[in-house]
Amino acid sequence: MKLFRIAALAFVLTGCAMNQGAPGSAQASRTESCKVTSEQEIAALFDRWNQSLQTGDPHKVAANYAERSILLPTVSNKPRLTVAEREDYFQHFLQDRPSGKIDFRSIELGCNSAVDAGLYTFTFARTGAVVKARYTYTYRWDGTQWLITSHHSSAMPEKM
Repeated sequence: MKLFRIAALAFVLTGCAMNQGAPGSAQASRTESCKVTSEQEIAALFDRWNQSLQTGDPHKVAANYAERSILLPTVSNKPRLTVAEREDYFQHFLQDRPSGKIDFRSIELGCNSAVDAGLYTFTFARTGAVVKARYTYTYRWDGTQWLITSHHSSAMPEKM
């Protein structure tokens, strides 16, 4: 009986090993290669986004986002899921001429994905207002460029 169990286990393991590269298996369909990146490259994506704010053009800001992405903005309760909704948000946000500065960040790198999360401060040139907030950007490499797939920003709950 013990010999039968060993033989059966060997048979199952052999079958699993043979199916690893079989057509249609999850392993065989994964031909994706990972984009080599660095924390510096991912940190520069915030600079790209912030520079697009300086243009005052909501279309240029929205171009930083993947078509399928979500924006959970600081000064709106409405999640922005479409290009039109993101452009609408930035149309209003840009009126006060915001400029962001990273105060603290933590970056995690993955295969064709990255997360940049931390604290930032926005200064609004038109009003002089300063807003400290928390943020999370998730990025995905689309084969050509890094795009934002989710962006969450919320004002700090306590005065610092």
